[in-house]
Amino acid sequence: MGAVHVTYFTDPACPWSWAAEPALRRISAEFGDDVRITYVMGGLAREFRDPVQSMREVLDAAAESGMPTDPRLWLQAPPRSSYPACQAVKAAAEQGLDGPYLRALREGLMVDRRRLDTADALVDVARALDGLDGARFEIDLRSNATVEAFGADLERARDGAREGEERVPLPTFRVDGEDGEPTWLYGDGDPQRLRAAVLAAGARPRPLPDVSEAVRRFGRAATVEVAAACDRPVPLAAAELWRLATEWRVRPQRALTGELWSAS
Repeated sequence: MGAVHVTYFTDPACPWSWAAEPALRRISAEFGDDVRITYVMGGLAREFRDPVQSMREVLDAAAESGMPTDPRLWLQAPPRSSYPACQAVKAAAEQGLDGPYLRALREGLMVDRRRLDTADALVDVARALDGLDGARFEIDLRSNATVEAFGADLERARDGAREGEERVPLPTFRVDGEDGEPTWLYGDGDPQRLRAAVLAAGARPRPLPDVSEAVRRFGRAATVEVAAACDRPVPLAAAELWRLATEWRVRPQRALTGELWSAS
């Protein structure tokens, strides 16, 4: 168990949580298992009532963060709710793979234009994820225990809210060390602020990967995620990625506003 515990309030369909992925990549690259993350599903929307407004939020988050996205999902086949995906993350947690599964959902919603609001679609994502038992996941997804676990997460998101708020803004990070008061980063996915909070809580930094190693480690990663993980300026990380692509060592997947990179 890591010396530092991060409680991450989020939702698979939250565009600002997608914008915060570079912060998570940096924490993973620099601190590894010295930081333990608990994912709390905040329940972004029981029902999405205005797909065009959702598309605007996705575009705003992408513009601010540099994370790639293809928001045409919200015009063509918008999900009706984020609650089924939240419950699916809790089902994946039963196998200790809520983090990788959450990432797969984010990529599906934000880049791959997949409507992930039905049991069949959510099970398809699980079956494609290495290490996740799809049959067990499907049973867990439909269980009362998963519904109760999601309900407990909703209560935690409400309990952590500041005065005048119904729940914590998404994303929010609570950072706890072995000693001292917790640090709250409300609605803040800035990589440097999260890193500073984790360091202050006692996490031990490790050598950072180079660009090629970061892509291999993460599976699929955006340019800004690689830059954060390697502590490189974004233009230099982009130049290195394209150089590696000319050597057939990485390959880009084009989204509407950028690329996701994977090892060749």
